[in-house]
Amino acid sequence: MADTEQEQAKGTTGFLLEMGMLKRAKRSGWWIAGVKDPETIAEHSFRVALIGSVLAMMEGADPAKTALLGLWHDTQETRVSDIPHIGRRYLEAASNEKVTADQVSAAHPAVKAGAQRIVEEYENGDSLEVICAHDADKLECLLQAVEYREQGCSNVQPWIDSSVAKLKTTSAQSLADAALTMTSIEWQQTYLR
Repeated sequence: MADTEQEQAKGTTGFLLEMGMLKRAKRSGWWIAGVKDPETIAEHSFRVALIGSVLAMMEGADPAKTALLGLWHDTQETRVSDIPHIGRRYLEAASNEKVTADQVSAAHPAVKAGAQRIVEEYENGDSLEVICAHDADKLECLLQAVEYREQGCSNVQPWIDSSVAKLKTTSAQSLADAALTMTSIEWQQTYLR
């Protein structure tokens, strides 16, 4: 393997190892609501990607592209952490595009270009896939809040209200309305009848 190829392999592998931090890093905004052991960023991102693909199917967008946007939407939090909205009043963080550029700066050129393109589109695009990915992020927050509320955390209503207020697609609004009338285990009733 040539030196350049080896360096790119190391740079790309370093990025993948860095992404492992998302499996350990907690979504810190939930601590404000009183959740003692909140979900990790990776757990959130997984469900965002899945929800995004479902919303895209319902809205007639590309499910794979939407899932990809959702999967990458919080990858920068390995470097800047999950800053709660209240904390953002006091900080001037680098843009997600800049953080991503730094994260993949030593990666294979195709990875570098692809990662930057995905994050740029999520942050600045206006396609139906981008709209569905943003809705998926909000809808995932709402679903998580519903689950935490069932576990006895009564301070999650602001997360529910702000999530509902930011949904743009009819499909996301419909799923949010349904989620607010269900329990988190109601899904299994279909199969237990």
